[in-house]
Amino acid sequence: MNGLDLRVYVITACAPELGRTHEQVAIAALRGGATAIQFRDKVMDDHQFTETAIRLAKLARAAAVPLIVNDRVAIAIAVGADGVHIGRTDGNVYDIRRSMPREMILGVSATSYSEAVQMSATGADYIGVGPVFPTSSKADAAPPIGVDELGRICGGIDKPIVAIGGINRENLRRVIDAGAAGAAVISAVTHAPDMVVAVAALRGIWH
Repeated sequence: MNGLDLRVYVITACAPELGRTHEQVAIAALRGGATAIQFRDKVMDDHQFTETAIRLAKLARAAAVPLIVNDRVAIAIAVGADGVHIGRTDGNVYDIRRSMPREMILGVSATSYSEAVQMSATGADYIGVGPVFPTSSKADAAPPIGVDELGRICGGIDKPIVAIGGINRENLRRVIDAGAAGAAVISAVTHAPDMVVAVAALRGIWH
């Protein structure tokens, strides 16, 4: 999709131990200069998820930043989200693409070069690749692929690649140098002492 800026891609998460909600994370991310927001929650029921998605869509729209909803396609369409991200086990990507309005963004996941090649033919607008580094944000994450494999994927796939997994301000430059169009972060923002400052620092590295 032309003009899609995926550089600072913040995935919201609740951090109850820090008293942080999806909305608080999104507000801080937008203030810090996030270029894309993904709403992901695997435990909310559909009603709670929908109500939260509506509020996040309003926040993102006011900041002119796309809101991507993870997995729940029908809710994403209903609340007017800008796009959907589909994991490797979240459904048939071809069917999902056909069910979505043409203008909606579709992101898909891959954990290897071969998977990225397969996903590049699905009509997706970007491919999320990882984990690049070890991560504690996803209990069932695949083994880290490293920056060399990330670079091979970025160089061989004609789609924007969003790196994910263990990315922070210390290793982001390596991700950029590998050719990624964006870097998705969770704990680097949600567990930062100051979330606005953390996002601004990530954006500064891209510049």
